[in-house]
Amino acid sequence: MQRGALLDAARSLLSEGGTEALTFPALAERTGLARSSVYEYFRSRAAVVEELCAVDFPVWAAEIEAAMEQAQAPEEKIEAYVRSQLGLVGDRRHRAVVAISASELDAGAREKIRAAHGGLVAMIVEALSGLGQAEPRLAAMLLQGVVDAAVRRIELGAAEDPAVVTEAAVAMALRGVRG
Repeated sequence: MQRGALLDAARSLLSEGGTEALTFPALAERTGLARSSVYEYFRSRAAVVEELCAVDFPVWAAEIEAAMEQAQAPEEKIEAYVRSQLGLVGDRRHRAVVAISASELDAGAREKIRAAHGGLVAMIVEALSGLGQAEPRLAAMLLQGVVDAAVRRIELGAAEDPAVVTEAAVAMALRGVRG
């Protein structure tokens, strides 16, 4: 229960204040634990983010997969893939991991995040094959690049409304995969 409370506090801190806000004293204050108790659960901020990824990423992947399963045609699956990922940007679990993932993660944590993203890319390969893509894995990685760029644009609070960014990313993705 304490571990879950610490993860929830970490999500909130990262969502509200970014990387700088995630400190062990802040985690202790949010959860009512002694600072030394936080170290019993996590050895570092990177360990906190690793755990957040391990807990939250499968949930996101399941949401994306469920959206894709409701679609019939390959193009509809691709649209669901893009829209569902961009829809997660507003989720505080996603904001929390994005806030810290670019910072001081060790190689192991970075590899776990890369592997999780690789799982997302694998979801879309079949739909791209169905559209006749000669290199569906490459096309999937490039498509994920479009999604990642749109995520960054939304996360930065760009001048465009997130819905505008989403529509542009969907249009670009669909035009791109059609060739």
